[in-house]
Amino acid sequence: MSDSYASTPPGRPPGSPILRITGADKIFNASNGPVEALNDIHITIEKGEFVCLLGASGCGKSTLLRIIAGFEQASRGSVSAHGVDVDRPGPDRGMVFQDYALFPWLTVRENIEFGPRHRGVPSQDIARTTERFLTMVGLTTCADRYPHQLSGGMKQRVAIARVLANDADILLMDEPFGALDALIRGKLQDDLIEIWQSTRSTILFVTHSVEEAVLLADRIIVMTAGPGRVDCQIDVDLPRPRDVSSPELNALRRDVTRRLTNHVTGSPAVEASGES
Repeated sequence: MSDSYASTPPGRPPGSPILRITGADKIFNASNGPVEALNDIHITIEKGEFVCLLGASGCGKSTLLRIIAGFEQASRGSVSAHGVDVDRPGPDRGMVFQDYALFPWLTVRENIEFGPRHRGVPSQDIARTTERFLTMVGLTTCADRYPHQLSGGMKQRVAIARVLANDADILLMDEPFGALDALIRGKLQDDLIEIWQSTRSTILFVTHSVEEAVLLADRIIVMTAGPGRVDCQIDVDLPRPRDVSSPELNALRRDVTRRLTNHVTGSPAVEASGES
């Protein structure tokens, strides 16, 4: 099922899909028997899209992201990036986690440099790339600090810069702002849109917050409760920057909330605040 709020969805240029998930299932072997996490997932994402994967906790969002990243393998079906089957992690697909996953013994600069240095990029190119992304995420003055000297929001900026510096054109973001307070979260949402518009990366962003999805996405993919299936896909045609108080955004938020909660039996609605 697909609904459109746009005749020509923004951020979806023509061409071959950069990501394609076809009939993907995922079954885990638990102590009490097999557990089906994902069932028959079909998703196509074009280059430059900002797509939010929305669903309640336990619906398999993070599992799907890990399969796309190459950290897990689908039990059935196929996943391809740039037309090539995904069977391992790759620098083209950068993962940003909720807990930052920075190297605590490296400075901000060294964390950002790590990927290019590991790939054997020439030193002068590493320096130029690192400075570019330090500036982009506003951390030039913090380049020689260690992660324990940074706030949560600053750590997440480093994590984003590290992925971009490693030449990733697909950003896989697993509830990256979920642990942050509302003020910092809102600032980083704005920053992320600026970075996306500047780099034209493709972003697949996992969230359980309806408000976050309608604020950020070109397209929202709503997943059912586990085992995760695609319930519907909604193209969003709202101008940026988006106003959280606008009637258009609130109408869309109500519609998405209704779709999200229709299949969550016995669970309260997911509110716009993003609380689960």
